[in-house]
Amino acid sequence: MDHSESAPVLAHIILQWEVEQFLYHEAELLDSRQFERWLELFTDDLHYWMPLKYNRDRRDEAPEESAANELSLFDDDKDFMAARIRRIQTGRAWAEDPPSRTRHLITNVAIDEIGSELRVRSNFLVYRNRLEGDVDLYAGCRDDILRRIDGTLRIARRKIGLDQNVLLSKNLAIFF
Repeated sequence: MDHSESAPVLAHIILQWEVEQFLYHEAELLDSRQFERWLELFTDDLHYWMPLKYNRDRRDEAPEESAANELSLFDDDKDFMAARIRRIQTGRAWAEDPPSRTRHLITNVAIDEIGSELRVRSNFLVYRNRLEGDVDLYAGCRDDILRRIDGTLRIARRKIGLDQNVLLSKNLAIFF
């Protein structure tokens, strides 16, 4: 491989590393409950969405998840996310008093360049512990659109796909 062939490979390796470090930093902010700093990672036109999952028979041709105009677990913009964070920080949000302890594990990061944006798919495992016996484990995938704003990556869209269709948790007050 000559130098002209290795330059695109090197550029992709650097981009992969940069995106992974960005996602790891995001997970660290969530796990340390630095929600205001976490919110700064998003663009002003954010769409943060978690559709519902349905159990379907193989012969059923209906979609496995709710559409954008149907009921979902989250369908938030940046202002609504900021309001959720403010409510958690009041200490009067019963679902987060005492606060949950979380651990966000991110893996299988795949990147596609779409014009000036990046489509980033990743898998996650989120462990949540609260009180003495509340333990939740969420597995799924995320489909993000990242944009560079002033040289810094920002999340413009996040679609969260939980692998489970029935939530056994008492609430869904954490972020993914």
